[in-house]
Amino acid sequence: MPGIHHIELWVADLDEALAEWGWLLTELGFERTQRWPEGESWSAGGAYLTLTLSPNLSSTEHDRRRPGLNHLAFLGGTAARVDEIMKSATEHGWSPLYVDRYPHAGGPDHYAGWLENAAGFKAEIVADPAR
Repeated sequence: MPGIHHIELWVADLDEALAEWGWLLTELGFERTQRWPEGESWSAGGAYLTLTLSPNLSSTEHDRRRPGLNHLAFLGGTAARVDEIMKSATEHGWSPLYVDRYPHAGGPDHYAGWLENAAGFKAEIVADPAR
């Protein structure tokens, strides 16, 4: 069966990542399923996301504009729920992107918010049009 099994994000500052990502993943309905000294795993919908502090990092800076991961897009529920998450995000280390075009920066039929954390990772929170 096709699908994503897991995504592993290597982070340079584990405490910062756990605070920022932990808040966002909780808001999106993920559950922390594993914890160890160098990271955590968060699960939802049969897949999981791991935040890991690796000794093999070649740089401490993430640049979403270089080849590699640009952003992760998450289902956010209703448009009202996406609005709630976007409104609270700055209190948890996330900065909103494309504010002047929110919530339709992805086009008139795409209701979503974009966030960037202190490390430069970008997350897209997408409203389910059926909800």
